[in-house]
Amino acid sequence: MTEPIPSITLPPANNPLLEGEWLQERLLRWLDTEFIPEAINKKIAQRAAQIFVRQRMEGENDLGSLVIAIVTEMQAFDFSKSFYGEFAIANAVSDLLLESLGIDHCCGQ
Repeated sequence: MTEPIPSITLPPANNPLLEGEWLQERLLRWLDTEFIPEAINKKIAQRAAQIFVRQRMEGENDLGSLVIAIVTEMQAFDFSKSFYGEFAIANAVSDLLLESLGIDHCCGQ
């Protein structure tokens, strides 16, 4: 029988604004290198980081809940000038956070 995937909990946020700056910078770098640099990438990274910071300031530490919040709130973002969508952004944020925790995000390991 398969086992459920355990949730991943981030350490409590000591400085959510600093975390947000880090995330915005890393996400922008990822956006610009994954396809091509676009002006809209900066706005995407800013919005995703803003959602992340607010969630962390509200005490959210569960990675899955953070990803759901980003997907949900990024649905209102206008992606018409981008190759990306809300799911790609939320998944990228998840991968960046896992990487920062030293967790390999490839292949569910």
